[in-house]
Amino acid sequence: MPQMFASTAPPSAPWHARRADGDYGRGAEPNWRDVDWLAHLNQVEIAGRSVNFVDIGSGEGEPIVLVHGLSGQWQNWLENIPRLAQERRVIAPDLPGFGLSEMPFERISIPGFGRSVEALCQELDLGRVHLVGNSMGGFTASEVAIQFPERVARLVLVSSAGISSANVSRAPALTAGRVAALATAVSAARHHALVRRPVTRHFALAFVARHPSRLAADLAWEGLFKGAGKPGFDEALRACLEYDFRERLSEIRAPTLVVWGENDSVLPAHDADEFERLVADARKVMMRDTGHVPMIERPTAFNDVLVEFLAETGPAEEKEPVDHESQAA
Repeated sequence: MPQMFASTAPPSAPWHARRADGDYGRGAEPNWRDVDWLAHLNQVEIAGRSVNFVDIGSGEGEPIVLVHGLSGQWQNWLENIPRLAQERRVIAPDLPGFGLSEMPFERISIPGFGRSVEALCQELDLGRVHLVGNSMGGFTASEVAIQFPERVARLVLVSSAGISSANVSRAPALTAGRVAALATAVSAARHHALVRRPVTRHFALAFVARHPSRLAADLAWEGLFKGAGKPGFDEALRACLEYDFRERLSEIRAPTLVVWGENDSVLPAHDADEFERLVADARKVMMRDTGHVPMIERPTAFNDVLVEFLAETGPAEEKEPVDHESQAA
């Protein structure tokens, strides 16, 4: 039987949320709701098309570029940007075909996304950057590190596509992906109120987050629902399934941190081991009782791990894997 999903980890049941620890779904500080986001939104022309991005913060260190995943947009990083912007400049784009960015003239591809991120860095004169990507955004960030190694100071891959996604049967995955995206977009657009209800929020996001009912309703709406149904979805999903760069991962020279949710129902946790094995200077952090979007599910712990990694100098240090309990301490 053809495989529809890369991961075999089952989503949690609604009642499992009662057993989640206090760190799960706990909002980070500073509070993203206190930021005047419109004051930091910008557009720039990349390859003849408008690209939307957030530009906020300052500091002497390398800027941070955050790259969202499939069905995402810059708001996937709402819980992380305010913390990171306390010390560094932070750029969070909508990839072409997503959020408020226009569809590109060329067919969407992972190498094309990589060139778009590089072009944005050039346009903003960012110099060397720390590149952080979730899911398809990790796929894209890795591609930037391969194509443009001089651009990337440090690389962070958060539940990144690029390993098991290359093995998934094409047609069934495309069909399942389209159905899931359409269902999410329709339910979100027509029934915004359902997002406020814990049970319906759980079933809408059960494959993405481990305990959706524990996520704040406004965060679920802004950070996860609003990115669905954009024109780039079909092409981007196909691009993720058609492109295989596993033999080139050894070309990545930037110190790399791989962050994964232990219960990821989209991409299996053992993919983190493969990234760690294939990337020369990499180490991993596994978060227990966490799904596909650790930066949203456990933002405080995620931010602590990220800030610590970006503050290091030299190669990635060999450390024992960290779970969310020690991160949240």
